[in-house]
Amino acid sequence: MALPACIRVGVVGVLVAAFTFVGPSAIAAPANIAGMIVFLDPGHSGADDASLSQQAPAGRGDTKNCQASGIATDGGYPEHTLTWDTTLRIRQALTALGVRTAMSRGDDTGVGPCVDQRAAMANALHPNAILSIHADGGPPTGRGFHVLYSSPALNAAQAGPAIQFAQVMRDQLAGSGFVPSTYIGSNGLNPRSDIAGLNLAQFPSIMVVLGNMKNPADSGLMTTPEGRQKYADAVVRGVAGFLGAQPPTTTS
Repeated sequence: MALPACIRVGVVGVLVAAFTFVGPSAIAAPANIAGMIVFLDPGHSGADDASLSQQAPAGRGDTKNCQASGIATDGGYPEHTLTWDTTLRIRQALTALGVRTAMSRGDDTGVGPCVDQRAAMANALHPNAILSIHADGGPPTGRGFHVLYSSPALNAAQAGPAIQFAQVMRDQLAGSGFVPSTYIGSNGLNPRSDIAGLNLAQFPSIMVVLGNMKNPADSGLMTTPEGRQKYADAVVRGVAGFLGAQPPTTTS
């Protein structure tokens, strides 16, 4: 059966007229990552309806809402648009490195898939890595990124590779000048047991929370093309660093 258009794997760039792209910085990457597959999940969706409150499996025998509506900066810039725009930038850079990508949603206008459906899409591709992009709505005095992974682990991918992925991503974000969260997690890492996409993942999966949309310094980066490109460049370095240390995964 053909995969839906939003999750077909390929190296064709995405052209979205609504967004102005700032050229990505040159990123040195190991040659062996070309041809690897990364599933990209821009958090939330561009529209809300009653389906978002339907219950979906959360991965530990419980359920949670199909999807959440996301948050926004005090100026009204929505999380779903931040994650969409930043993920497109990440995809563009990974494609330039020869990495094959697929995305959980195909636009920023419609209702996106439920959290369990996104995990199923990712698992079906047998990707080398799964990356979800989000932001947070913390106290205005708190700022910084944090990287989530499933804990306690439910399978071998979560027990080892996902933790390594999270650590590499944390190091690359910090090395790019981003501040590890001052209000949640520890040193930029935040192991969680309640994130459905992470719990349901059968391959190395993390969630990067770029920062706090309620903090002026973080939101100042998020609401500019230059700031979103800086986030994207750092995330791509994290992905490339993790992939470069992994053996290729055979797809089926």
